[in-house]
Amino acid sequence: MTQQNAPARTRRPWLSAPRCLLAFLAVHLLAVRTPFGQRAENALFGGEGARPAWIYDWSGAAYGSSALPPLEHTAVPTLVVGTALVAAVALVRRRWRLGCAALGVIVATIGGKEVARAVLPRPDLVGARASLLEPSFPSGHVAVPAALALAAVLVASPRVRPYVTAAGMLWLAVTAAAVLATYHHRPSDVLGTTLLACACHLLATRLLPPADDRADVRHPRTLPAVALSLSAAGALVAGARADSLTESLVFAAAGFLCAALFWFTTTQSPARRGAGLRRGDEVPFAACQDAREPDVGARNDAGRAA
Repeated sequence: MTQQNAPARTRRPWLSAPRCLLAFLAVHLLAVRTPFGQRAENALFGGEGARPAWIYDWSGAAYGSSALPPLEHTAVPTLVVGTALVAAVALVRRRWRLGCAALGVIVATIGGKEVARAVLPRPDLVGARASLLEPSFPSGHVAVPAALALAAVLVASPRVRPYVTAAGMLWLAVTAAAVLATYHHRPSDVLGTTLLACACHLLATRLLPPADDRADVRHPRTLPAVALSLSAAGALVAGARADSLTESLVFAAAGFLCAALFWFTTTQSPARRGAGLRRGDEVPFAACQDAREPDVGARNDAGRAA
């Protein structure tokens, strides 16, 4: 068997739906079900409420202010409009299976959040004050941008998919850091929600048949660095508080970690077998990059044969 006819090796992705679900349970057990985890997160609520947060004026908590979607009362309208847009894109592109998978990601993420909130209580292990006893794992506000952005990545065309990924990362990072800075959620809440949404997305892509070809679409090589930098900057601004540098850095780090999980989930190329979809159906950003890389080994073999 010649080198060009040898079967290509596919690397198994390190991030999978079962691993995300295991990480989801691990975050809950460590942060919610242990005295150490409860004390660590409760210590982050030592400031003067939501007002010192830099994003307070856009969080909807201020009187007469407009909330940044999906904060406060804008969560449900954002979810409804976003779901309608995802469905519309799938209909316009005539990608029925991708559309169903994207809607499944939204339903599974939001429904999973509701089920987890109901069956995963928060026991009082450290004698915390009453305001810290309400269950908040996982975060509902973070579930909206995570589910909608991951669904949008599924239905977007290969040409715009990397830009949709970058925009979704930034939106998720800002939302996650904002709900932390305004004392609406704990770091474990936003991380748990992101892991749940990533698990739903990975399960959907696993069940979909692989694409039969890869779209040769060129994108700026600096786009990954720009997307990660913008997400880090957005998390820093949204998570900043005027009364505590430590809390600001922790909140920003948690928001950026959510964006990084989103990035690795949407850019890795899953190894699957099965029938193919039509052109451009399920092509992750990593695949788009691989498609434009020349096969140096095959080219050298052809040269020697000539």
